[in-house]
Amino acid sequence: MDEERLWRAVQGQDPRFDGWFVLGVLTTGIYCRPSCPARTPLRKNVRFHPSAAAAQAAGLRACKRCRPDASPGTPAWNGRSDLAARAVRLIADGVVDREGVPGLASRLGYSRRQVERALLAELGAGPLALARAQRAQTARTLVETTDLPLAEVAFAAGFGSVRQFNDTVQDVFALTPGELRRRAAPTAAAGALSLRLPFRAPLWPDSLLGHLAATAVPGVEEWRDGAYRRTLRLPHGSGIVSLSVHAGHVACRLSLADLRDLAPAVARCRRLLDLDADPVAVDAQLSGDEVLAPWVAKAPGRRVPGTVDASELAVRAVLGQQVSTSAARTHAARLVQAAGDEIDDAEGGLTHLFPSAGAVAEVDPEVLKLPVSRRTTVLRVARALADGEVDLDPGADRELARGQLLALPGVGPWTADVVTMRGLGDPDAFLATDLGVVLAARTLGLGEGRTLVRRAERWSPYRAYAVQHLWAVGDHPVNHLPVEAIG
Repeated sequence: MDEERLWRAVQGQDPRFDGWFVLGVLTTGIYCRPSCPARTPLRKNVRFHPSAAAAQAAGLRACKRCRPDASPGTPAWNGRSDLAARAVRLIADGVVDREGVPGLASRLGYSRRQVERALLAELGAGPLALARAQRAQTARTLVETTDLPLAEVAFAAGFGSVRQFNDTVQDVFALTPGELRRRAAPTAAAGALSLRLPFRAPLWPDSLLGHLAATAVPGVEEWRDGAYRRTLRLPHGSGIVSLSVHAGHVACRLSLADLRDLAPAVARCRRLLDLDADPVAVDAQLSGDEVLAPWVAKAPGRRVPGTVDASELAVRAVLGQQVSTSAARTHAARLVQAAGDEIDDAEGGLTHLFPSAGAVAEVDPEVLKLPVSRRTTVLRVARALADGEVDLDPGADRELARGQLLALPGVGPWTADVVTMRGLGDPDAFLATDLGVVLAARTLGLGEGRTLVRRAERWSPYRAYAVQHLWAVGDHPVNHLPVEAIG
């Protein structure tokens, strides 16, 4: 880390650097966000740490004022494709809590020692320390937002014992779990949580939520009262989430069958809305192109709409090949009714989980009212996902996954690139053959085919965000919030 640059960010209390690093203050024994509003410490008393886990390992506790444990995530871990970034994405999804470090290493295809070495070099903390930091934040969320008994909070957050839970909370926050609860006065019932998901400004919500609403599969997703709602298939059970954008945060209401799924659910919602992006860096890069610059200025902070389940997205991408958005929703809804698990929704709008890849692979082919070749491709992709022939885990190697998809008959570059862009969060994926992109490029005089691909090199490593601006050139429902959201 360039410490002089980091110190300037601290002096300016620059919120754009929140989540990139934390500063430890030797005289107080705390660590803070760069934007902490407290008095700036003396430079000689400051040490920089690449992660909250590293600061905790150094014996520091979280600042009670700026809550650095609740900062936006570092954009690098979503954008990068190296071993450390893949490991961080899997840890955020709860893999270490469920499968331990050996399970993490196995998913990554490396030895345990190689994974630990990579994380120590990049983040100053190993996988166990990173998972511990995440458990501490999950515990704090449950303590402050539910009235769940503290002993149940301990196990829901992933701790092996109540004593471990108490000791960790005390070490990290310098407060006991009971003191945290008394300070917060929780208002939510157990199993129902109201959270604030932070992000880096600016954020353009129209095309983000508009895309999710326009492509929503009936029964699985809906737009209601200014919020996007959907069902979630999680490691320990099911869930329902409601997401709405506000100034400085996304309001997230979660109902979970098993509270152990809190951390994975939050991680998946952040990926869905691309909340860990660095919009300033993205917009600066794209504004360097004189054709895109006006579009970036018109809608700063566009995000790439992601997914909560890359396997679901892969199936839906095949269903959506060469058909309209409306037709793709119809095909997906038919599949959901035939193979999706039913779910109870207190608000009455959601009825099913999207079927797992294994369930899709076993569905009666006659359910899919598609041409025989497309029907065969859907079932083949689902079987490859269920059998592990194609790996779309959050920590998957993107290039390898793209190659695995392209190796399946009936899967072309458009489908593979959609999955890479939206399912695996590749910020540089580019849909050169997408009809909306082609039409927009023609309108803007950017060329077609190889000419467009060469022009797009200017936008790297953020070509996926350029796609969002190109889609905005056309008049399509994905670019707008539903009408009832206005006002």
